[in-house]
Amino acid sequence: MPIDAAGALAAAPRVREIAWDHKDVQLYHLGIGAGRPATDPGELRYTLESRLHVLPSFATVAGGGAPGVIGTLSVPGVDVDLARVLHAGQRLRLHRPAVPVRGRARASSRVVAVYDKGSAAVLVLRTEVTDADGPLWTDEAEVFVRGEGGWGGERGPSGRPSPPPAEPADHVVERAVREDQALLYRLSGDWNPLHADPEFAARAGFERPVLHGLCTYGATLKAVVDTLLDGDVTRVRGYRTRFAGVVYPGETLRVRMWRATGSDGGVPDVGGSDGGVPDGGVPDVGGSDGGGAGEARVVVSVVERGDAPVLDGTVVRYG
Repeated sequence: MPIDAAGALAAAPRVREIAWDHKDVQLYHLGIGAGRPATDPGELRYTLESRLHVLPSFATVAGGGAPGVIGTLSVPGVDVDLARVLHAGQRLRLHRPAVPVRGRARASSRVVAVYDKGSAAVLVLRTEVTDADGPLWTDEAEVFVRGEGGWGGERGPSGRPSPPPAEPADHVVERAVREDQALLYRLSGDWNPLHADPEFAARAGFERPVLHGLCTYGATLKAVVDTLLDGDVTRVRGYRTRFAGVVYPGETLRVRMWRATGSDGGVPDVGGSDGGVPDGGVPDVGGSDGGGAGEARVVVSVVERGDAPVLDGTVVRYG
């Protein structure tokens, strides 16, 4: 059997040293679409080293190397074809108010769950990142592997789409994706040919190379920070999403946002039982921070394909 669930769960954590500086942060920001217009003061905080603030989703690429989806495939007990692999979800918890512009840290990754969906398997890779001063962030990547289920294991949480709020969104913004956005984003470390090679994309079942899910993830968080948090990246406490569809470079993202203030905004906690790892996933993020703490529910779709869904179950928690 290509996936040995017991072996993957029992494998020792993979520990590596990571480092980054302002150039890595600037490249990441450009890769998710920052810098347009180039002289806008709001964009310069993402692109100019003298004013640089780090969007927290940079944590998904900090230190370079293979992203969580690819890293999962190197875990003992996992031997699958990359063309059958899809990124199912991502969640992030910040342990400090800001990701530093430059740093050195230790990243420890391990598979914390393997679910049998019948016709597919879902693996959850958790990465804990710490530096000399303590924990920096925790993230989880959920990896969907087509054709690898059916061994009778635990099914895990439901991945059914969640309906958007009934009321009109508080804010709606649109963000154009460059034709070369995937080529630029992959320079931050995700070299999966699905995002650049037409032949590989066709083998994976797509009409052409698709945008990285984590690129959409970062672009969405930027839209929320710029729209709801006045560009203050230090207010983000946690962020989670499920990937519901693909984006092709050159399309336009429509980002709808609903704000729910306070800790009882009706939005599930990051790491709770809604689509993540129950009883032991990423801990509750944000809590009752007070002083403007709250949550934003976000829905992302593609304008050109009749608002085809892209991100589902998306929550940003802030302080």
